[in-house]
Amino acid sequence: MTPALSNHMSSTHARTTQSAPLLEVKNLGLRHRSPGGTHTILSDVSFTLGRGEILGIIGESGAGKSSIGNAVLGLMAPGMQQVSGTIMLDGLAIDAIESSHHANRRQKISAVFQDHTASLDPLMSVGAQLLETVIAHNPQMSARQAHERSLDLLEQVGIPQPGERYRNFPHQFSGGQRQRAVIAMALAGSPDIIIADEPTSALDATVQKQILHLLRSIVDQTGVSVILVTHDMGVVSEVTDHVLVMRNGKVVEFDRTDRVLDNPREDYTRELLAAVPRLQLTPNDPPLHNQIAREQSDIGKNDSAMRDPIVLVSGITKTFGPTNVVSFDRRGRDGSRPALDDISFVLPRGEITGIVGESGSGKSTIGRILAGLVTASSGTLTLDGQRYDVTRPGHRSGLIGQVQMIFQDPAVSLNPRMRIGETLREAIRFGAGAKGREGQHEAEVMMEWLGLPVSLLTRFPHQLSGGQKQRVCIARALLAQPRIIIADEPTSALDVSVQAQIITLLRDTVKARDLSMLFISHDLAVVQQLCQSVMIFKDGRIEDRGSCDAVFSSSQNPYTRSLIDARPRRFSR
Repeated sequence: MTPALSNHMSSTHARTTQSAPLLEVKNLGLRHRSPGGTHTILSDVSFTLGRGEILGIIGESGAGKSSIGNAVLGLMAPGMQQVSGTIMLDGLAIDAIESSHHANRRQKISAVFQDHTASLDPLMSVGAQLLETVIAHNPQMSARQAHERSLDLLEQVGIPQPGERYRNFPHQFSGGQRQRAVIAMALAGSPDIIIADEPTSALDATVQKQILHLLRSIVDQTGVSVILVTHDMGVVSEVTDHVLVMRNGKVVEFDRTDRVLDNPREDYTRELLAAVPRLQLTPNDPPLHNQIAREQSDIGKNDSAMRDPIVLVSGITKTFGPTNVVSFDRRGRDGSRPALDDISFVLPRGEITGIVGESGSGKSTIGRILAGLVTASSGTLTLDGQRYDVTRPGHRSGLIGQVQMIFQDPAVSLNPRMRIGETLREAIRFGAGAKGREGQHEAEVMMEWLGLPVSLLTRFPHQLSGGQKQRVCIARALLAQPRIIIADEPTSALDVSVQAQIITLLRDTVKARDLSMLFISHDLAVVQQLCQSVMIFKDGRIEDRGSCDAVFSSSQNPYTRSLIDARPRRFSR
């Protein structure tokens, strides 16, 4: 460890003994002026952040939680005005609208954002970017000292072999490693406060747990304080000391985390906690688990063993060609790498089957192959008794249109230049061959069935909430009249209460329309709540499978157990 890092740790530990809060926000009010009018963003927000503490700010989209972080950073958008209150940083007042280039603020506060890919320059090595940040914050350091400090930071955030990885580019890091590198950059200036805005929402459960433990250990070792902005109650329960619950720009509750989670005072907090999916770990129906396991293992051997399958997948493999982008341990001699290796399973008619796995496990690849969006290297796919050549593009094999997909980010899935009505009529034309404005009635009926006002048909996607946009994506998939729906992480970008609504909607949709669905996720509790059976993917192979209750409560597979152990224990039972 360099003297600079050691001195910082000593000084921050000394400061933690002081009783005065490091950050105090009193009665903060923000509003946004635009040609369309004035909108209140924050109203009478008050809280404190102690030294060496982690404060969780939780709430649904639009609650104002990110606006609090931006106000502390001084990164408010044009048109924002501070109408009331004060922000005190280490006893000094700072302006919420003031430029973040103010020397005091720049030195004392840093940030870690959600998208680690966007935070790193793809054309510079991670070490060069970290070195640049260290020098910017410590211009008095020599080049050698700055280099040593950069290596210390990489080691501190848990990057293996920092001397070698220093020269690697961002695309040569995994998602978790990129986020660790971003945290290292945030620590480069020895800040007093780190604003972490959804730093783990794009990560798998096991990687998320590692990053959260890293943040906790950094706080304990250096005395830095963290404001953790999130919509995930599990994240709050794991590492925070205090929690600030926000709704519509106002504070609902502010207290110690254990008090808020164990004895919430407000109905809204209780509603948020009730909406968090719980992973059921108690054995429920072992006979069903054994039945499904036998059926899955008999694929290709005894078709009479299937429970009325609509899809039969047998021996599908997918190999990507040679590339120099990332170094993989499982590469072939020609530089190729297998994304899927001998995948076989059935999708029973009228049921929801889940696929769980970490990034790179192949779960999304198999979904895209079934939808005809990606070709397989080998294998067979039989849909309702008809065999399709999955080694050919979907528009040539005839698979396109038989399966519809619901993607993770509804904002990206919808054409921003098309009104909702146009989007749905396009799906009707695709599925039923309607022309012009034909299908308007079907679109209206579908909107009402999904709990959406018909008036939304005339709006554009940006005028809808996240939950409304995802419902529109579900409507679009249903109106195309598919036989299978593949839902690829359709709830992971949504608030917990909206997530619960979408889960209920998907379950009711499959039951009412006798559809089959493949539900892809990394959230075990959501899969258990929605699906009858589950497959655990790892490195392109099916590692474990069976009924959800049996797999999550009784499986002895080490990888399955590691995924279960990564879940917050508070939300398992």
